Amino acid sequence: MTNKSPHPSIILGSTSPYRAALLQKLNLNFQQAAPYFDEQITPTSLAPRDIAINFAKEKAESLREQFPDHLIIGSDQTAALNGLLLRKPGDKATAIKQLAACSGESVTFYSGLALINTRLNTTRTCVDWQTVYFRDLSREEIERYIELEKPYDCVGSFKVEGLGISLFEKIEGKDPNTLIGLPLIELITLLKKEGLRIP
Repeated sequence: MTNKSPHPSIILGSTSPYRAALLQKLNLNFQQAAPYFDEQITPTSLAPRDIAINFAKEKAESLREQFPDHLIIGSDQTAALNGLLLRKPGDKATAIKQLAACSGESVTFYSGLALINTRLNTTRTCVDWQTVYFRDLSREEIERYIELEKPYDCVGSFKVEGLGISLFEKIEGKDPNTLIGLPLIELITLLKKEGLRIP
């Protein structure tokens, strides 16, 4: 007979170094794993907040069989400008176009979370959001920023953990970590419901 630990080990279903750095703040042991999920398949009928939750859940679900006795964290981020979904730009021209559209506007970022306990076969989900108010950006500022940080894999075409903060007038929301892609306040609530002690 084997003795199981009181809580399953934690898997962060993301290869993002930024999300890993955020999770390390909680002083928890975890390992990262790449989810088997294609973000390009986006259901256009869903609202951006619902897409974030669904994608987070699907990312965590994709690792269920690989980690049958674990707590799997899935996360995903979407953004909406005037109700329209913003995607990762993928290239320089699209990033410039995206930031030009955001100039002087407010953009709401949604970070979905899913926590799957594969030992107990339970799933918990939630979403948090931040609203970013962009400064009026000149074409020169946009091109200079894009050239410096090349944020082609970032929703909204900026890296808030870097020079991207210089593009903003203000940010509104309850958790600054949400904008980086892992809302820790909500995650702590989910982990506590699983019996983890934090702190």
